[in-house]
Amino acid sequence: MRNLIMWNLVTLDGFFEGPKKWDLGFHEYVWGDELERYAIEQVKSADLLLFGRVTYEGMAAYWPSATGEVAEIMNSIPKLVFSNTLGRAEWNNTRLVRGRAEEEVARLKQQPGKDILVFGSADLSASLMRHGLFDEYRLCMVPVVLGGGTPLFRPGPKRLEMELLDARPLTSGGVILRYRPDGKRD
Repeated sequence: MRNLIMWNLVTLDGFFEGPKKWDLGFHEYVWGDELERYAIEQVKSADLLLFGRVTYEGMAAYWPSATGEVAEIMNSIPKLVFSNTLGRAEWNNTRLVRGRAEEEVARLKQQPGKDILVFGSADLSASLMRHGLFDEYRLCMVPVVLGGGTPLFRPGPKRLEMELLDARPLTSGGVILRYRPDGKRD
């Protein structure tokens, strides 16, 4: 069974983007060689990326013209975008999925393969969380308080308790945190 893993950079006050869509300037506080190596290692452990429409459109606008090892990986790895409004998905190796994401993701988790990663995609993540599909949450805590923006975690029907798997401080001041939802065991 494959693991579904959330990966996001999040501010101390819980935002994964600022007040405007794609307001990600706070990433610069922690981005560097350490976080780049971690990102490469993480994406290499996966064989599928999942996105909601908004995150997909931002990623698809950026990565095809980017260069470097991360760009090569991002452009070549298979991707799914979940949307009922997107006309088509043109970024290399992307398939558009309409309908209920939780059903498709539950099916994908049963297939053989490597990890499945979700980047950004707060709406998609909220839906997958409600259905208990995430096996791990990986967050890079950025030492910034934005005071406003898009929260990573949305109010849900119940509390979700987590077990800390790892905490890795970065020389930039950020901390990579890995959590497993209580009740999910290897």
